[in-house]
Amino acid sequence: MYLEGKHAIVTGGGTGIGLAIARALVAEGAKVTITGRRLEVLEDVAEDGMFPMVMDVTDEAQVRDVTAAAVEARGPVQVCVANAGIAEGRKLHKTDGAFWRKIMATNLDGCFYTVRESLRSMLDTDWGRVIAVSSIAGIKGSAGAGAYSASKHGVIGMMRSFGEDFLGQPYTFNSICPGYVDTPIVERNTASIAERTGASSEEARGMMVDVNRHKRLIRPEEIAAAALWLCNPLSESVNGTEIHIGGGQF
Repeated sequence: MYLEGKHAIVTGGGTGIGLAIARALVAEGAKVTITGRRLEVLEDVAEDGMFPMVMDVTDEAQVRDVTAAAVEARGPVQVCVANAGIAEGRKLHKTDGAFWRKIMATNLDGCFYTVRESLRSMLDTDWGRVIAVSSIAGIKGSAGAGAYSASKHGVIGMMRSFGEDFLGQPYTFNSICPGYVDTPIVERNTASIAERTGASSEEARGMMVDVNRHKRLIRPEEIAAAALWLCNPLSESVNGTEIHIGGGQF
C-alpha cells in the first residue's frame, strides 16, 4: 500500500486504460480522481476510492478549475496520469486543419494542461509521479495517422523535457507507449477500418492485432501494471523515458 493516502488524478478514467490504472492505484491505497467528459460513465464505474469529476482536457480553464477543486477536496496531486486521448486516422491529403487541431487539442494540449495544473500542487510535496499515456505511434510512424502519431511523439517530447526540468528533485516524468490495447477504442476503430476498406469486422480487427509484435491485443491491466511500477519507490531513477508495451521491439 505504498500509495496510501496519496491523491492521484487520471484523465480518461472512465474506460479502458484509464480505468485499469485507476483501479490499480486504488488497490495501492491512493485516492483517485477520475475525469472524463461524461459524468454518467464515470459514476457507473467508480469504486470505493474513486471520485468522478467531469473535465474536458481540451478546455484549459476547465482543467485548471477542476484540478483545483480536486486538490481542495483530496489534497495535492502526487500521481498525475495524463491518459485522455483520441485515436483517429486520415491520410495526409485528407487531413484538414480542423482535423489536425482536433487531434492535437486532446492528445497534446490536453496532456500539457493536465500535467501543468497537477504540478502546481505536486511541487508543494516531497514526492510525485507524472505518467503520460503515449503510444507505439509516438516512437514510430503510423500509416494513415500522421496527426495522431505527431501528437503522441509530442507527448514523449514533453515528458522527456519535463524530466530534465526537475532532475535531482523528487518528481519523475515518464511515458507509456502501448500498441493496440483491448479497449473500446479498438472496437470503434474496427468499425471505422471496415467501413473505409470494405474488410469484414474480423479482418479489420486482425489488422490491429497484427501491428502488435506478439500478435494479440494487450490487456489494459498490463498498462496499469507498468504505471503502478513507475509509482513504486524503487522506480525513482526512471525519469524522462518511455516504456514500450507492444509485444516486442519496434
